[in-house]
Amino acid sequence: MNTASEATHRLEHFPVALFASVMGMAGLAIAWIKAGHLGLAPGEIGSLLRWLASALYAFLLLVYAAKLVRYPAAVLAERAHPLKQNFLPAISIGLLLLAIAWAKVAPDVACWMWGIGAALHLAFTLMAMSSWIHQTHFQITHANPAWFIPVVGNILVPVVGAGFGPADVSWFFFSIGLVFWLVLLTIVLYRLFFHEPLPVRLTPTLFILLAPPSVGFLSYLALTDSLDAFARILYFTALFLGLLLASNALRFFRLPFFISAWAYSFPLAAMTLATFEMGSRSGLALYTWLGWALLVLLTGVVAILAVKTLMAAFKGRICIPE
Repeated sequence: MNTASEATHRLEHFPVALFASVMGMAGLAIAWIKAGHLGLAPGEIGSLLRWLASALYAFLLLVYAAKLVRYPAAVLAERAHPLKQNFLPAISIGLLLLAIAWAKVAPDVACWMWGIGAALHLAFTLMAMSSWIHQTHFQITHANPAWFIPVVGNILVPVVGAGFGPADVSWFFFSIGLVFWLVLLTIVLYRLFFHEPLPVRLTPTLFILLAPPSVGFLSYLALTDSLDAFARILYFTALFLGLLLASNALRFFRLPFFISAWAYSFPLAAMTLATFEMGSRSGLALYTWLGWALLVLLTGVVAILAVKTLMAAFKGRICIPE
């Protein structure tokens, strides 16, 4: 097989799950930007990471668009797959995260990114919910934390949307994400408690459990500007889940590398941002120190994931049939 035809063949198997890397990179950028705004880190670090995340998103979007044009049947197959369909909304979440990253320095562009990302994510949510309601092939063992991405991802919209659009729009998305987080959390925990463990390839998605309460905390603060009882419930739920995942760290260290390992990154970024925000609003230095520890951990995790992904790509272990 010549190089051109081999590249074309690999395009057919380009995984939509790679967009989770944008979520991780953008989350890391926003965390460093937040540290810069608090005067805890040089602003240049966040700026550089913001450009890297944007370039990564543009590259992946172009490649996936080429796949859609060249292999529409492969994209439709991902749309119908019990697991892969949940990573399609990572495309819209990536755009929303970039809107957050650019909100301070390019508000006009960020506003457009936010509007397109929110509308696109709502469309993904409606498609996902419709497929679940009218499904004929899903089983309880198909349920996993990645199911949060299409529906609970709506809870991200108000983080920057509270300053870009009418308040009711942000409350609309926040309500969807919050209510269906509780619904899906019940389903996923039932699956984890009473059925066989997640496949090894999906085990990293357990970190996604950390994202909804962390992002919900940030969105609620953006909507109410109040560190009230409900905000604290969201944060401390996230903190407990973080401790639960940390207590199982050895299980995650022993896992081989899969693209799904990028599921470690964005939830850690969300928890880092929530902790910095908790420190800023409460005035307690403990949270700021914890935020720094999480930022160092997050940076190391994203660096390792980036290196492992590049190594896997050079060795031809990505974009292959499963």
